[in-house]
Amino acid sequence: MPPSQNRQARKRKRQIILALRLSILIMTFIILGSAIFLIGRSLSGSSDSPDTSRPPVSTSAGESTGAGTSAPADTSAVTATPAAATPGPERLVQSAVVETYFGALPVAESVETAEHNDVHAIYLGAAANLDKSIALAKNSSINAFVIDLKESNGVMFNSTNELAIQIGVVKSYYNLADVIKKCHDNDILVIGRIVTFKDPDLASQMPDYSIRDASGNQLFFKNEGKNAFANPYDTRVWDYNIDLAIEAVQAGIDEIQFDYVRFPTGGTTSGEKPYFGEEGATPTKSEVINRFLQTARIRIQDEYGVPVNADVFGIILSSESDGKSLGQVWATVGLTGVDALCPMLYPSHYALNTVLNGKNFPKPDLSPYDVMYNSLIMGKEAASVEGYSVVRPYLQAFTASYIGEGNYMTYGYDQINAQIKAVQDAGYSEWILWNPAAKYPEGAYDGA
Repeated sequence: MPPSQNRQARKRKRQIILALRLSILIMTFIILGSAIFLIGRSLSGSSDSPDTSRPPVSTSAGESTGAGTSAPADTSAVTATPAAATPGPERLVQSAVVETYFGALPVAESVETAEHNDVHAIYLGAAANLDKSIALAKNSSINAFVIDLKESNGVMFNSTNELAIQIGVVKSYYNLADVIKKCHDNDILVIGRIVTFKDPDLASQMPDYSIRDASGNQLFFKNEGKNAFANPYDTRVWDYNIDLAIEAVQAGIDEIQFDYVRFPTGGTTSGEKPYFGEEGATPTKSEVINRFLQTARIRIQDEYGVPVNADVFGIILSSESDGKSLGQVWATVGLTGVDALCPMLYPSHYALNTVLNGKNFPKPDLSPYDVMYNSLIMGKEAASVEGYSVVRPYLQAFTASYIGEGNYMTYGYDQINAQIKAVQDAGYSEWILWNPAAKYPEGAYDGA
């Protein structure tokens, strides 16, 4: 055999011997480690025994938010990986139709307690007038800003969501992380608003995600700008909006607020009716909206500890039939476990001669305190059920001149503050001011 081949053979032999020695050494350590573990276990007792060195943690999210979820025990003093906490029972009983149609609710992989924030907020659109709003917050009771993550015309922040990029709706009007940091530096909470099912861009570019008739034709709705509407029954639409929310959560946002969590209003341009499935085998509209909110709550609020809110029409506090048509039934939507419900109780949105709590309002916009107070009182009984979401109404901070001369008045600080006082007198403490231009008068906003 040539010398070079001898050297290679000897080298291979040495490598084999070294590998065998290393294997023996590793096996020896494993055997010794196992023996030490078994001796320690026999001395200290079974690992299934409860740790009595620390008191049990009783911070169930269900106590404050109705989520019915439990926080994991404090494991900061131990090195073992804790088992995932098990969510508590849902407040809403799932019908067989819902379970068959959607399957079981998702299960949070790990549960975080969502701490409730006592919110006095203003709406800022795509983070508009940020510096002026921070100055206003420093001199008032305002402690939170609502900013648009997604509106009906696109995603406002610098999202990297694949579907949003695919359909070309990422506007990048502001850098989300920068806005959050600036607000947090000034002790201001940031609530991210997502317009959910009113999504004409998604509906037009992904027609199978939209509401259609029995023949499969896409429908367009008169009261929704004659646009198509994303289908609330389609869980792919759910995932898209929840994924956007999670992206914002990972950027540090404090709360998520879903708006337009409803079905479209009014008839279709074709006259055809929406078709969602066979009667008796298809969940009702309100069951669908409730199921979406439960799913969003589990995936966001339970898993990340970030509160989830939902905006609802003010009319549902006084009209169950309107609520069923919209998919927002006041008695049940607050039992989905979301942290807060935000009914939009703008006086200008009520029809002339509306009756609330037995009182007639010929021109509701002229009675900001009374309309707000009586609307909230009408919904108080349902909202007092154990586990119901916190009620955090949207208040009118704009002038509704479009409803006609004599039917409206200018809404300044006094009219806004009157609504805040009504909220307080009705037994609530939280509110959000809505002005689409994100401009608000100076004032303490204390309801005094």
